[in-house]
Amino acid sequence: MDYRKMGRTGLRVSEICLGTMQFGWTAEEEASRQVMDTFWEAGGNFIDTADIYTNWAGDASYGGKTEEIIGRWIKDRGNRRDCILATKVRGKMGEGPTGEGLSRHHIIYACEDSLRRLQTDYIDLYQCHWADLNTPIDETLSALDDLVRAGKVRYIGASNYPAWRLMEALAASDKRGLARFDCYQPEYSLMERQLFEYEAMLLCRHYQIGVIPYSPLAGGFLTGKYRRDSPRPESVRAGGILEKYGNDRGWAVIDALDEIARAHDKTVAQTALAWQLTNPVMTAPIIGANTPEQLSDLLGAVGYRLSDEEMKRLNELTSYPRNWRPIWD
Repeated sequence: MDYRKMGRTGLRVSEICLGTMQFGWTAEEEASRQVMDTFWEAGGNFIDTADIYTNWAGDASYGGKTEEIIGRWIKDRGNRRDCILATKVRGKMGEGPTGEGLSRHHIIYACEDSLRRLQTDYIDLYQCHWADLNTPIDETLSALDDLVRAGKVRYIGASNYPAWRLMEALAASDKRGLARFDCYQPEYSLMERQLFEYEAMLLCRHYQIGVIPYSPLAGGFLTGKYRRDSPRPESVRAGGILEKYGNDRGWAVIDALDEIARAHDKTVAQTALAWQLTNPVMTAPIIGANTPEQLSDLLGAVGYRLSDEEMKRLNELTSYPRNWRPIWD
């Protein structure tokens, strides 16, 4: 496993981050533990979750279930000191007007609940899951700063923030001497470049903010399991992915990834991840898996980098209208 600094901090994390949204949903607890064991044994130390996982999964599930699975695994493994644990706050975890959001009230209660479920006394990276424009940014940052000062949180971050809100938060932290966002989690992949690259990528580079993108394989489209001439899958999720990406542009990207992968004796999925890992702004793409076998394949991206020519080819195939040049083109 290779390791990278998270932004300007001294924290070193594995260049692949394990996403856990599947745990307790499409992967039962035993399978989830096997996936975490495989990740840990490969040298992975960075695990990302959220308090709301898996509150959408029906009557048999509930928010916080994924954190509980991770907490039991960490306790049994006895590896808390070496495990970099990230979770999130913002989503609905209770009834009434205070059951969600980024108010001081909700953040403090939500953090205590996450600590209990994770069976730990501190969270390495506590992230705002998405922006709460009904709460002043000063209030959110002040509450997070109190958690840092109390030793319950080590670093703070943001996910899905528009660039202007992220910049507003950095300015408020600087002005008031509060803990600042040292990590950013956007949706980002070869098929979804514009939202992050247009403004936030430049901001993260300039202010040395770590970047841990989710959905780096575009919902599975960039794994190589979808092919131009293959029968159309029957699942609703697969159908939606093909509706979005199963066009001439998408198939051209798969063809290019195929060719580059063969030249390196790698897979399409590993090559899609290597495209991110070659970008110096990236810290660690977040990957999820339902089985150890799926994870082992994706871990083949560790240490894999693309040449300037290969990066240029993929960037040109996924280009979008703009009047500026990405910093790594």
